[in-house]
Amino acid sequence: MKRSIDGILTTHAGRLPGPPDVAETVWAIRQDRPHDKATFATRVKDTTYEVVRKQKDVGLNIVGDGEVGKFGPFYNRLENYGPRQFAPGEEPRGGGTPRGEWQLFPTFYDEYWRQTGGSSLLPLVCTGPISYIGQEAIQTEIANFKAALEGVEVDEAFMCSVSPGWLVPGFGFREADFQPHYKTEEEFFFALAEAMSEEYRAIVDAGFVLQVDDPRVLSGWDVPHPRTGAHLTLEEYRHEAQLRVDALNHALRGIPEDRVRHHMCWGSWKGPHTVDIPLKDAIDMVLKVHAQAFSIEAANVRHEHEWKVWQDVQLPEGKILIPGVIAHATNLVEHPELVADRLVRYANLVGRENVVAGTDCGLGGRLHPEIVWAKFQAMAEGARLATDRLWRR
Repeated sequence: MKRSIDGILTTHAGRLPGPPDVAETVWAIRQDRPHDKATFATRVKDTTYEVVRKQKDVGLNIVGDGEVGKFGPFYNRLENYGPRQFAPGEEPRGGGTPRGEWQLFPTFYDEYWRQTGGSSLLPLVCTGPISYIGQEAIQTEIANFKAALEGVEVDEAFMCSVSPGWLVPGFGFREADFQPHYKTEEEFFFALAEAMSEEYRAIVDAGFVLQVDDPRVLSGWDVPHPRTGAHLTLEEYRHEAQLRVDALNHALRGIPEDRVRHHMCWGSWKGPHTVDIPLKDAIDMVLKVHAQAFSIEAANVRHEHEWKVWQDVQLPEGKILIPGVIAHATNLVEHPELVADRLVRYANLVGRENVVAGTDCGLGGRLHPEIVWAKFQAMAEGARLATDRLWRR
């Protein structure tokens, strides 16, 4: 994996904006509505070509395929695993504890719920032995990305997949949602890991760096335990998070660490985030993931101060940190000087060669495309300013 040897490299967290017609078809697929499959496939291929070149044009060094054709939760690539309706008494909004944000900001979240809907938040259920059925989909994405990269000189290219833990909403999965097919929560998670490992290997075998998206390892904190209804204790949270890390490492077995980067955040919704778990309470488990690089949310106003964690936590030898220096939660375009300040701060803590500029989360679908590309330009310029400070002076 590339390091910032001669200057700060730039990348992002995965999802990029595509044209309206592609986004509309993606939404139609998620809602199981009719669509023209041949036209959609052509548009996805063309859009992948376009976003690769846009990344290069705005100054990104490490590029992705933009995930423009992925049409929703990754369980559509798994046999016998998918959404179910809410059971009586279940909280449909995914929160609902005395310490949870739904109670602290009830009016805000009622309005937010009405505006965004909840189809993507349906709980999931296992209906039989889980296996991977996404071979055709991942090979199509790989072929599109390879074609888009032809004639484009970049430092590195990556593709995203999701962790086993991301495939399970919240922490403390109900036994009824995986039994009788799996006896324990651990057995269930490792079955998900075994299935997703096929996609991981396909990406790496194609010559790309694998980014594993794993937001739940942090965002799973502010949820009620489905069996007790109580908020997780820190001990319960760490147990659940460790299970997810163990399952992910099982899925990554045999893949060299220097071909894997791990992305985590506190969730991409635009809420207050006042009860997010502090990074210091989770970073030791995160660093156990068998990855070389760690992409972490660091630019938003709720978590920017947590750069201080790295004053006390040593980045392990050979690892790379990809702090978010561009936020997905605001339309404000970061000033390049601010980006540079953030990068220099991290470089002084963990070593300049160990820092790559990144984004808090995927920007596609969360910000207007014009703003997304302006943010990337600001990041690239900020990385150049940081390089001047760290190498030239």
